[in-house]
Amino acid sequence: MPRTTQIFCASTLYGVATLAAAIESDLFTEPDRRVLLVFNNSATPEITPSLDEMPGFEPLRTHFDDVLSWNETIRPFHPGAWTPRADDIPLWERYLRLLWNLGDDRVELALESIQVTPALTVAQLFTGAPVDVYADGLMSYGPTRNKLDPLVGTRVRRLLHLDLVPGLTPMLLTEFDVPPHVVPTSAFLKVMGELTATVSALPALPDNAALLLGQYLSALNILSPEEEEDLHVRMMRGAVERGHRSVVFKPHPTAPARYSRALETEAEKLGADLTVLDTPVLAEALFEQARPGLVVGCFSTALFTASAFYDLPVARIGTESLLERLTPYQNSNRVPALLADAVLADLEGRAGEDPIPADELDGLVTAVGFSMQPQIYPSLRPAAERYLAKRFRPRTRRYFKRKRLTALGLPGGIPQRLAFLPRNSTARRVVRRARAIRKSVQR
Repeated sequence: MPRTTQIFCASTLYGVATLAAAIESDLFTEPDRRVLLVFNNSATPEITPSLDEMPGFEPLRTHFDDVLSWNETIRPFHPGAWTPRADDIPLWERYLRLLWNLGDDRVELALESIQVTPALTVAQLFTGAPVDVYADGLMSYGPTRNKLDPLVGTRVRRLLHLDLVPGLTPMLLTEFDVPPHVVPTSAFLKVMGELTATVSALPALPDNAALLLGQYLSALNILSPEEEEDLHVRMMRGAVERGHRSVVFKPHPTAPARYSRALETEAEKLGADLTVLDTPVLAEALFEQARPGLVVGCFSTALFTASAFYDLPVARIGTESLLERLTPYQNSNRVPALLADAVLADLEGRAGEDPIPADELDGLVTAVGFSMQPQIYPSLRPAAERYLAKRFRPRTRRYFKRKRLTALGLPGGIPQRLAFLPRNSTARRVVRRARAIRKSVQR
């Protein structure tokens, strides 16, 4: 019998913690060898620390026999851009087996974000390997980002995920009937406790401090740098208005330093005490050690771990405009942003921003998921039609685009017989004239 080697692929410390919790929960059978393959997907990996160099990694390392770098393996290519030619795949598999001392081992893969490189590349190189997919965050609740090659999709045995939104079932890979399995929260908290205990550089947070989570959305071309600075300033203002005089800002590890300087200026105006964390640690390590009085963010996964796992008060801000800005409609950040907007409290306490009822959430995500990927999930059309026919209202309208609903023939779109109007110059001229007459009458 050949040996069995499990290769666990990860690009974030959060992902490795999820894998460690799954291993400790016996969700993986005991192999002959466990390998952690590290991806550094940052824009400039040459100057950005990989996850195995970050504070808190040491207790996670003990779950694996070896730690390897995908970046070093394919250097000088970037993990997010490189894929082998189809004819070279057998050659690459032989090369990797030699380089990583796999020999004739039976390989099993555990991958994140299997729809895109580099995880998809690894799955394609080990052509016969069974695959387990694990969710590193909220994207698993949304549809599969791209139509997956059946030669890869049919090899996926299960989807492992944390129960970040209790009661909501992930949609990812359901087109291949992949069953979801919850990674026990208790195991994840145990792993996070061990991780936090090894991070010596964590500062003590002031009592009742508000923790602001930066996401560096301008790097994703979702917001401009100036708009993201303004979002952080709004976070601080909202936290201060809620009575938090001490504010802690945790920037994204790759965010520019000027973000924190803009907050420092605003803190002086508001009379708030600001602490900027420059240690690249998981937000969960702060939840574990310091228990902030409020956690504020846009649609960070950490908002959901704070609420669901640590029972901390959380609030979101900027999600409504973000949903409007996300392009194309199929953008995989849409469902995470939707969940933050629909489930979490609004920081600014605006009217009409109450959370979506829990019994409606599954129908909402299903309708949005179908609208995003109708070709991958055609069977979801009836459910989407039922939801939109009954629940399409001002509070839920932001999750859909009128143009998209019209193109798909769904409730909430423009009726087919009137679809010509937005493109009809005569109709637009008549509407402009009618508006002008109404305004003159009102004067």
